[in-house]
Amino acid sequence: MTTWFLALPVLVAAFAAIHQLRRRGRTALRILLGLDAAVFVAAFVVLVATATAGTGAAEASTAVSVAQESGSGSASWAALLGAAIAVAGSSIGAAIAVAYTGSAALAAMSERPELFGRAMVIVGLAEGIAIYGLIVAIILIGRA
Repeated sequence: MTTWFLALPVLVAAFAAIHQLRRRGRTALRILLGLDAAVFVAAFVVLVATATAGTGAAEASTAVSVAQESGSGSASWAALLGAAIAVAGSSIGAAIAVAYTGSAALAAMSERPELFGRAMVIVGLAEGIAIYGLIVAIILIGRA
């Protein structure tokens, strides 16, 4: 429920920006960049508030004892965040790589159909980028 509460203003702003881009062009682009900066600042504030929550002196001793009992409590969120970044980054990179190599492979195969095997190997290597990110995420989650 909290995710939808936080995502709804972003979605509304994105649809409004797309609508304004169609109508106003350059002015709407400046508005969109301003909205992006505001969303970035808000996300950074939420990240800092989440990372520093509960750092009082009275809570520090109980947090240390809880962290020792449950393993590494503060390192757990960092490992999960690293896993999410690894999967997201590798998936975006793989999508861009497959887009370029796939279109080039189709263009090459339209001229010379015997290049199908070589072209699919190149596209498969580009898809391997996402698999590497997934493997890194699994390793990080295993350590969390």
